[in-house]
Amino acid sequence: MAGSTFNKIFMAILTATLVALLAGFISKKLLHPHIPEERAYKVEVPETQAADAGAGAAAAPAAPEPVAPLLAAADATKGQGVAKACAACHSFEKGGANKVGPNLWNIVNAPHAHAEGFGYSDAMKALHEKPWDYEALNVFLANPKAAIPGTKMNYAGIKKADDRANLIAYLRSLSDSPAPLP
Repeated sequence: MAGSTFNKIFMAILTATLVALLAGFISKKLLHPHIPEERAYKVEVPETQAADAGAGAAAAPAAPEPVAPLLAAADATKGQGVAKACAACHSFEKGGANKVGPNLWNIVNAPHAHAEGFGYSDAMKALHEKPWDYEALNVFLANPKAAIPGTKMNYAGIKKADDRANLIAYLRSLSDSPAPLP
């Protein structure tokens, strides 16, 4: 009797497997999926950029909106929320360790390449005498690669001026004596 039960179970599994294989075969014959020749996600480029690229002209990136007028109404708490995207690469606490990016404690008005022991790019080291004032931070946060060509920072930038202002207000708060507002 045990052999008969085993045979029934084995035949049920075999039948289910054959039905599944047959269903797959039939569905491939009935449906013809479209498989693209190139497996990639296409990014649409706005016409103005496409025309500039087609003409071979290297257009200078537009300067971001000035942040100074927005700082008076900026919200450091909202900036802390924006900074969550930065936390993957940067630390914010006083005396915090450098990560992939440098620690950002007391960054406002600090010189470029300010963090001791961090491996900055040559482009960033060349700006060591220049401070990270509000507008320098604004331009860099809007588009790091355009602001300092050669920077190691692989971040596309923050497009909204209000988000940049809030982030800069948060970075300003990361100091024992925050820099005065412009």
